[in-house]
Amino acid sequence: MFVLILSFAFVAALLPGVASLLGRRVFYVAALVPTGAFIWGVWAYSQIATTGPLIEQAAWVPQLGLTLGLRFDGFAFLMLSLVAGIGVLVFVYAGSYFHTEPIIGRFAATLLLFAGSMLGLVLSDNLLALFMFWELTSITSYLLISIEDNKAAARTGALQALLMTGMGGLAMLGGFVLLGEAADTYSMAELLARPPSGSVVNVALLLVLIGAFTKSAQVPFHSWLPRAMNAPTPVSSYLHSATMVTAGVYLVARFTPAFAEYSLWRPLVITFGLTTMLLGAYRSLRQHDLKLLLAYGTISQLGLMMLLFGVGTKESIFAGCTLLLAHGIFKAALFMLVGIIDHQTHTRDLRVLGGLHAQWPVVAVTAGIVAASMAGIPPLFGFLAKEEALAALGETGFAWGALVLLGVVVGSSLTVAYSARFVWGAFGPRQVTMIRDQDYVGNEAVGEQAPKPSNMFLAPVFVLAALTVVFGVLPWLVDPMIARAYESLVGKSTDHHLALWHGFGQALALSAVAIGAGCALFWRRKRIEELQESMPRVPSAQRGYDRTVKGLLEVADAVTGFVQHGSLPIYLGVILLTMIVLPGVPLLRDSVMPDLWFADSPMQVVVGFIMVVCACAAAVARRRFAAVILVGAVGYGMAALFVMQGAPDLAITQLLIETLGVAVFVLAFRHLPADFVRPKLRGSQVARIAVAALAGLFIFGFTLFAIGARTEPSISGEYLDKAYSEGGGHNVVNVIVVDFRGFDTMGEIVVLAVAALGVAAIVRAKRSPTTAEPESSTTEVEV
Repeated sequence: MFVLILSFAFVAALLPGVASLLGRRVFYVAALVPTGAFIWGVWAYSQIATTGPLIEQAAWVPQLGLTLGLRFDGFAFLMLSLVAGIGVLVFVYAGSYFHTEPIIGRFAATLLLFAGSMLGLVLSDNLLALFMFWELTSITSYLLISIEDNKAAARTGALQALLMTGMGGLAMLGGFVLLGEAADTYSMAELLARPPSGSVVNVALLLVLIGAFTKSAQVPFHSWLPRAMNAPTPVSSYLHSATMVTAGVYLVARFTPAFAEYSLWRPLVITFGLTTMLLGAYRSLRQHDLKLLLAYGTISQLGLMMLLFGVGTKESIFAGCTLLLAHGIFKAALFMLVGIIDHQTHTRDLRVLGGLHAQWPVVAVTAGIVAASMAGIPPLFGFLAKEEALAALGETGFAWGALVLLGVVVGSSLTVAYSARFVWGAFGPRQVTMIRDQDYVGNEAVGEQAPKPSNMFLAPVFVLAALTVVFGVLPWLVDPMIARAYESLVGKSTDHHLALWHGFGQALALSAVAIGAGCALFWRRKRIEELQESMPRVPSAQRGYDRTVKGLLEVADAVTGFVQHGSLPIYLGVILLTMIVLPGVPLLRDSVMPDLWFADSPMQVVVGFIMVVCACAAAVARRRFAAVILVGAVGYGMAALFVMQGAPDLAITQLLIETLGVAVFVLAFRHLPADFVRPKLRGSQVARIAVAALAGLFIFGFTLFAIGARTEPSISGEYLDKAYSEGGGHNVVNVIVVDFRGFDTMGEIVVLAVAALGVAAIVRAKRSPTTAEPESSTTEVEV
């Protein structure tokens, strides 16, 4: 499994280089990797029936007892089927979606990296490794959404997605750490087998839910998903329908069997899930952009999945697994259809689309099939999933179960309405309407002039549409996969099976009610739109996010204007005072002074006295050259002290540094006045003198305290013992510099070399001035 995950990164690293040779065929090469992953998953799935879950482990940080573990079970296979199976179709689809854009190689590589990250997420058994892959999906998602970085909307949407999912991920990390410490293990399998208890666990679960809610776009963290629709359609078909947005659902599904009975878990998940389902479906009815309509529909479906897993009964978990698979199939197909429509007609606006059924009859039928699956129309796979959900919620036995069931029926009715709105708006009769808003200005329907998409472009959609029909009519094909996923979550097998016909019952009746109510809503769609437009403007998560970001930027500007006002003396003074106060107070309170002695020899006293005199003279010198010489004399005195202490190498180094420093100062001072400006002694000058004196005294005192605070033996003795035996040198200092601390020395050399190159570049630029070209009058400036 480790090799499988690493293969995604390895191939992704090669794709940008070969993209210039292969063009858009690079997507077909990239598709081979998820194809291999899917084939391996099918093979591994056949093995776990007899051997149990496949487990691989590798030492990560042995000193901390951390092991990187991967675990493949039935639920992991369900998620792998979505990640790898739909991934193959998305790569094939992207081969027709793009042409010769320069971003092809970068896009294919990033999309493959995302697929590998998502695969690592669903296979991870270690909580910290899961968090690592979780954040990798957020980062790669950011890169994919902003792949067309010349578009401000894409950059804004990518940043919002990264901020919201990233902050949720940090909260989740805190929850993982609390859970891991409480359970004394970071293995998810061990944690769920023996869940800890206590008030700390409730806090940890709350933090984990925040991470899951932000990733799966639950209210009020859902606003990033509609903004992410600025990404190319292959991104929406993959990340925002079947993979990344289901990561939070995946986490809740894993945790629910162990933590459903905890006080916070079930009420929070059900409340947020039901609210998300209803709000997402309602907002979907208000959208004129096909992609936004599906985005809010995705939010609604994610809410239903979250609710089903949050209920935590055996029936609801089985229904959640079914809906997870069904949603991935029909929603990926619908997003691909939107991409095809946009690609061929150059618009996604429902108010100007029309007549596509005449131009593309097969495509229209296919769109009707997958939209009907989303609406829960029999005999499609989506109907089976919706009926399983209604049946499970009708048997919860909770006091508030009827209210939840009613909410799901209302949400399902809205789902039928926006599904019909999608098909009718794109493929129904031609609509000619004068539109004037910020998105579109025009009065012409475009569907009847749209060129027919190629068969290769349509092939992935046809495959997904066929799957939703086949799995609906022949559910026994997919029933073992759902049952095995259920068994992995609950730990017990089930005698419940998918079936197209369970007989007349409550679930079937509620499905009929939802379909009938949804059709009625669609029939009265104009009246519904008028009511929606007449409703007062209510607070939205997007406006809340925008105002929060705006407020943070304003506060940042104010703070920066206050502390970064351009005075270098004040900057230096603040730094020095901070250095003095923060460590100085605990040092004075808790430190122990070492045993001190005055000097080892009279010569040290003489040299020290000369150094003090030179330092004081340098501080009051009137001529710059004299000050430089006096400062150099202080350095030479330090070199003399090194010689007296038996460290000739340090003395030579000090002499070279001081000589070089004096030479540089002298060269620089040729361009400055010979004398210092003698300012009058004012309050600010006194303050600077005081800060300088305190800094000097602090460094002197800190050195003494550091010596007195030593409680462990010095490592210098070990250096002396091993300098010759392991370092092969008689000079201890040389061995330390080039052997024991060789990487430190290499880093210092690199820093000096880079600085020298920078200085050389500046000098060269000064010697060969160039004439700047005038700016074009068409230069775009972003404010």
